[in-house]
Amino acid sequence: MHAALNSSGEAAVPGFASRSKVVTRVARPVDLPVVLELVRQHRAESHTEEVLTGHPPVHAAGAGFRRLLDDTGHRVVLAVLPTDDGEIAVGLAVLGLDPLSLVLGTPQVTVDTFVVHREHRRAGVGAALLAASAAYAAENGASHVVAAVTQEADRQRFFARMGFAPLTTRRIASVHTLGRSLAAWQRRRLGIVPLPRRVAAVGRRRVAPLPSATAGR
Repeated sequence: MHAALNSSGEAAVPGFASRSKVVTRVARPVDLPVVLELVRQHRAESHTEEVLTGHPPVHAAGAGFRRLLDDTGHRVVLAVLPTDDGEIAVGLAVLGLDPLSLVLGTPQVTVDTFVVHREHRRAGVGAALLAASAAYAAENGASHVVAAVTQEADRQRFFARMGFAPLTTRRIASVHTLGRSLAAWQRRRLGIVPLPRRVAAVGRRRVAPLPSATAGR
């Protein structure tokens, strides 16, 4: 989905500042535990746990997280709710710049891993994250924001209300599955048709020898 920005480079979020206590900030290395918690929630709710398997060791996740934070082409945004003791992380968005849009001279901001904590929905968290996305777009001279949106009806309706229109469908495959599919495609192209499983099994059976001509004499 994508949405255009207004002339001032800001997303329209009517009355947002006066209604919500949620604020956003750039994530820091110490935020890794809460980021991982939100990412796991995102995987579970988008039903991607079967295809996005694995839990990397903490040190590996930490190293990757630091690389992401240091990447000038991305920004990890946390939505937080201030408390008497500090703050609570209630949302996450990973922002980036589409490489091809930069080549074409029309920068577009991408929004990936958009998560609102399940216990803090309908409290302005999503709007705060989109406002941060609009600000990032304005910083980079981008005229559009493109968001990866899962199929949940509530999420689809939220982005539609915020002015996002359908754009593309993204699909995912493991490298192993893709390799098998490509091999099968190549066999079909070369006209190599595998034997049906039953025929192949029969061919592997040992055939009993015929009785000799002198048998029974």
